[in-house]
Amino acid sequence: MKHAKYFSILVFVAMLGYGATGFRFLPLASFDGDLTRMGQLPESLFGWAKPQPALDAGWMQQASMREADVLVIGDSFSDSRVWQTALTQRGMKVRTESLDSIRGLCADFMFWLRAQGFAGKYVVYETVERDLASNLNNSIACQRMEYHPNIRTDAPRGPPAILPNTSLDDYSGRLSVGILTRLNALKYEFMSSAAGFKAWALPNSVIMARVPNGCALFSHARCSDVLFLSLDKPGDVDEKVLEDMETLNARLNGVIPVWVFVPNKSTAYLNPDKQFWNRAEQRFNAPNLLRLTQQAIGSRVVDLYPANNTHFSTTGYLLMGEEIFKVMQQAQSLERR
Repeated sequence: MKHAKYFSILVFVAMLGYGATGFRFLPLASFDGDLTRMGQLPESLFGWAKPQPALDAGWMQQASMREADVLVIGDSFSDSRVWQTALTQRGMKVRTESLDSIRGLCADFMFWLRAQGFAGKYVVYETVERDLASNLNNSIACQRMEYHPNIRTDAPRGPPAILPNTSLDDYSGRLSVGILTRLNALKYEFMSSAAGFKAWALPNSVIMARVPNGCALFSHARCSDVLFLSLDKPGDVDEKVLEDMETLNARLNGVIPVWVFVPNKSTAYLNPDKQFWNRAEQRFNAPNLLRLTQQAIGSRVVDLYPANNTHFSTTGYLLMGEEIFKVMQQAQSLERR
């Protein structure tokens, strides 16, 4: 009994110590970016700090299918409706549908689209590079449209933050995540101080890499090192994608298709020599977002993609929107000739 009592006290003290330690580091489990969350690294080291542009919520209004001039079908890069403000500021009415709802440009897409009441001129298809080949291949294989409603489609979107909120500590996370985040921070400080440090593979398909001129391109505290998805392929996009675009263009009679392919973050900073975007631009007048990212990086645009995120910053989205609008203007000019 005596030993059992001591053991119980020992377990209680251990649990109390674990709880106190976990509670101490619990605010570290509050993540602003998807890459800091996945890699369990603190926002204090990798969270962006430079102010981003302010947007008017009125520019982010969702148009109905019947009133829209532009239908956007896209992934998470379009869901926030931020890049679309480059169009709505100019008086265009935009409806954004997710790739979860419209899962392909099927063989009967135009029949389905007109049945929904869409009388606009432009259909913008947007996808990030890592999903590009599979998404277009799914469209090629699709024969009949099946719409999947989503309650988020018409829900309001608020303007993105101008600065991250660091004023309040959040204690709603898991104790273990806070502890692991602290341990990862200590490990990072040790590893990154070593001569020749170049990269570190983290859990959940996150990789940290040292970026040339990082402190001229990022605002986070450890600006020499940036987080990326390790799943992103360093090689170029398969040439078959261009054939798929040709096939899908033939399905889009009566509208102007705009093909928007967002480069992976690792492509923009680590593997910028890919040629797919040049070919897509030459053959289909697709917005050349890889060239856009290279011009922005060359001119030292800070936090084009924040270090803690796989997605663009507000600045990056607005540059993306301007490029898309420019291509739409060019397409309209060609149509008038």
